Amino acid sequence: MAQSTVKVKIQKFGNFLSSMVLPNIGAFIAWGLITALFIPDGLIPNESLASLVGPMVTYLLPLLIGYTGGKLIHDQRGGVVGAIATMGVIVGAPDTPMFLGAMIMGPLGAYVIKKFDQLIDGKIRSGFEMLVNNFSAGILGGILAILAFLGIGPAVNAFTQVLVHGVDWLIAAHLLPLTSILIEPAKILFLNNAINHGILSPIGLEQVQQTGKSVLFLLEANPGPGLGVLLAYMFFSRGTAKQSAPGAAIIHFFGGIHEIYFPYVLMKPALLLSVILGGMSGVLTLVLLGGGLASPASPGSVIAIGLVTPTGDVGAYIANFAAIIVAAIVSFLVSAIILKSSKKDDGNIEDATKKMEDMKGKKSSVAGHFNQQSNGQLPENVNKIIFACDAGMGSSAMGASLLRKKVKEAGIEGVTVTNTAISNLPADAQVVITQEELTPRAQSKLPSAYHISVDNFLSSPEYDKLIGSLQADVTPAQEELVEEAEAPVDAPDSGDDDLLLEENIFLNQSFATKEEAIRFAGEALAKAGYVEDSYVDAMIDREGITTTYMGNNVAIPHGTEEAKRAVLKSGFTIIQVPEGVDFNGEKAKLIFGIAGKDGTHLEILSSIAVICSEQENVDKMVLASSAKEIKDIINSN
Repeated sequence: MAQSTVKVKIQKFGNFLSSMVLPNIGAFIAWGLITALFIPDGLIPNESLASLVGPMVTYLLPLLIGYTGGKLIHDQRGGVVGAIATMGVIVGAPDTPMFLGAMIMGPLGAYVIKKFDQLIDGKIRSGFEMLVNNFSAGILGGILAILAFLGIGPAVNAFTQVLVHGVDWLIAAHLLPLTSILIEPAKILFLNNAINHGILSPIGLEQVQQTGKSVLFLLEANPGPGLGVLLAYMFFSRGTAKQSAPGAAIIHFFGGIHEIYFPYVLMKPALLLSVILGGMSGVLTLVLLGGGLASPASPGSVIAIGLVTPTGDVGAYIANFAAIIVAAIVSFLVSAIILKSSKKDDGNIEDATKKMEDMKGKKSSVAGHFNQQSNGQLPENVNKIIFACDAGMGSSAMGASLLRKKVKEAGIEGVTVTNTAISNLPADAQVVITQEELTPRAQSKLPSAYHISVDNFLSSPEYDKLIGSLQADVTPAQEELVEEAEAPVDAPDSGDDDLLLEENIFLNQSFATKEEAIRFAGEALAKAGYVEDSYVDAMIDREGITTTYMGNNVAIPHGTEEAKRAVLKSGFTIIQVPEGVDFNGEKAKLIFGIAGKDGTHLEILSSIAVICSEQENVDKMVLASSAKEIKDIINSN
């Protein structure tokens, strides 16, 4: 337990360090490119432009880090004070780029001003807020800058020099490859940020000032070791791991997302030997051939490495790419031996991904890649189901209402069923239900989810299949979850009567085309004051995306996602078409025109969905002789 706590704290610390550096990588790259181009040994030496190099690395980059670190702690105000405090360490140690100093003073300055703001909260007389805010930031920032100038700057400078001499000794003693014994396992344990951004990058930038490049930027960023593991899985593995490895290799090598190969190593921990030996061979190649980068490569892709290799330094290009190739070959050969000699099954990539997420302490950015490979199986312990449509206004709300009712009737607890637009699909949705035409869009938006396609939102057999699976998989842990409201949204203050008025129920209509019927419904909504006139055309556009026919002779035309701004208030219109009108080969005899604003239409839409899920109720409304009769049937739910 104690080891786990320490690991989590180191991960959090590393993530915080990276959060100060990564938003400013563009500035590091700009400085690296200017350095590579215009210094005396650059591709196109230019004394005037080379004068940018010193001020950028001395002032710009540390100030950006200090400001970003301060803003993480206390927003804009913390960023300003953090930058002021950072200036103290910069001037206090002018011979050393104060990246470590900025990582200390930026957050420290923000923390001090945050505590001050908390102390005076509610104690400032009205009209004096701006005066106190400005002078407190100036005074505290100035004091911190002086302290940094006198003490922290020189201390950080001395510490940095010790680290630099230590790295120089490792290089001189040809021991630098041994760092892979720590770095490669640290990557998989998500401790790399603390090492990379806390130690390697600051020392690397110090070396760049002296030599124009640093090998330290490639100790962690080299994609070769991970590529070798993935290639071995492609050739010598089985099942899901073999199928998913090619896509993972592309993402890793060209996209620079190293995290994607971690589950493959976790499936067979012996593969740690592969990445360690691959990393060591890559570092050795860099040292022997004189490789290095002009600035950090983030993300660690072969493309990024090529872009930040010192321009014009052919030897560096050869060394860097040779290091990647050698690391990949060594890692591949060792991984191949391990996989070929293993008599056990290669393991489950989804379980390994879950293990990786547990170690990381949050959702993995690449988990969707593996889930997509095995999207044919319902996830275990489902607790969040989402119905999605284009606008999240009509069909998805009806489908969610029906399934929520079925879940309740089946006695399944801890499973929430909600609806949304495809564009707003939440990342933690486990099951996503859409119309057949919209499923590819939903899969593209959220590949990690289990997707179900239906052609009839009102009476799809997929609902009962899903309920059966949920009943089989429900666990006691799910029962501890708090289920969302039985109805999607509380009834609006104005009451359902304002949403569905009898004068907006039209009997015995007939239309030649569905477009004519939809336009009639839209114009009725506009005339009733529910929508602006532009909403009518948006309803036609929505029908062009995918049909709004729901099944059971019911259609629910409504506007697109973009047209929500044209909705003035929620409301419905019902059009009875006894002879029916063609909706893509289906006869719609009841047409519900929908305008939804802020979810206030969802309760009555839920009632409509439940009523219309029974064909007998639809038939009654089609034969009804008055608007009141139709409204009474809807309200009978």
